[in-house]
Amino acid sequence: MSYELKIEPLGAIVEVEEEQTILDAALRAGVWLPHACCHGLCATCKIQVVEGDIDHGESSSYALMDFEREEGKTLACCARLESDTTIEVDIDPDPDARLIPVRDHSGVVSQVVSLTPTIKAIHIELDDPIDFMAGQYINLRIDQGQFCRAFSLAQPPAQSRQVELNVRLVPGGEGTTWIHERLRPGMRVNFSGPYGQFFVRKKAQAPSLFIAGGSGLASPRSMILDLLAEDPDARITLVYGQRTREELYYHEDFLALAARHPGLTYVPVLSHEPETSTWTGCRGFVHDAARAHFQNDFRGWKAYLCGPPLMIEACISMLIQGRLYEKDIYTEKFISAADAQQLHSPLFKRL
Repeated sequence: MSYELKIEPLGAIVEVEEEQTILDAALRAGVWLPHACCHGLCATCKIQVVEGDIDHGESSSYALMDFEREEGKTLACCARLESDTTIEVDIDPDPDARLIPVRDHSGVVSQVVSLTPTIKAIHIELDDPIDFMAGQYINLRIDQGQFCRAFSLAQPPAQSRQVELNVRLVPGGEGTTWIHERLRPGMRVNFSGPYGQFFVRKKAQAPSLFIAGGSGLASPRSMILDLLAEDPDARITLVYGQRTREELYYHEDFLALAARHPGLTYVPVLSHEPETSTWTGCRGFVHDAARAHFQNDFRGWKAYLCGPPLMIEACISMLIQGRLYEKDIYTEKFISAADAQQLHSPLFKRL
């Protein structure tokens, strides 16, 4: 059994299967709805039900309060239809966005490479090619599909028959521990995607600043490789922060890219590298390194931030102080249950 979902003001009509969430049905039909955590915790996907009956599912009382439920609001990532329904969403279509329907994909792990002591590169050969925009992510089914985890695609879209994921081992993390300790070449894996609205706004024809931290380098790497493939002279700056030199992965690759492409500037920075080491590059926090490199003036750039929530918050504040408007700042961070309970930055309404 299925129901008809009408999405206003887009005028889109989507068929929703029984027990399928509004968000999943929309994404698989190529209709993007705002979302982030996908677990009913962050409230990013809050929508207004205009007509029809729905089941709120596992929406938390923190993200969807009782009075909001009475007003007809729900969370698209949890809500399921009980009749034909019409909803209203607050969405501004982006002219750079490609509406790519979410699909289920399968493949075989071809390599598991240790990039650093805590980060592994997972390479997957796909049964069928994946269509995506550089910067997007997938939901990987882990341990025979018992649960899912989101990982950014690290390869450029031109490499459509293979997937690379950069997975950092999270202490106590069930999903990343399974990947680091049990995933092996030859194993078959399944995932869905692509997801996300983190991509380069190419129509603006503005230079691109990427600020990344930790394993947040995956999306910027995909975006930078894609930009350089289209325009070898593109103006790009990558400021990439890690704690120590041994955690600074793809360092030599970016040095080589910068040597071949004069428009690419690569600024690696280490926050906890021993003073006695041979490191001669930048030291400190990534936002301070970016501020120093640009002399606190970011006017005319588009900024793309990917990394831990605290890093993103610090970078947003730094960029705004450096005279970059909110409309020119884009972020990607995966929200855990703990993150979702924290207040979002008052400086940036997209978070």
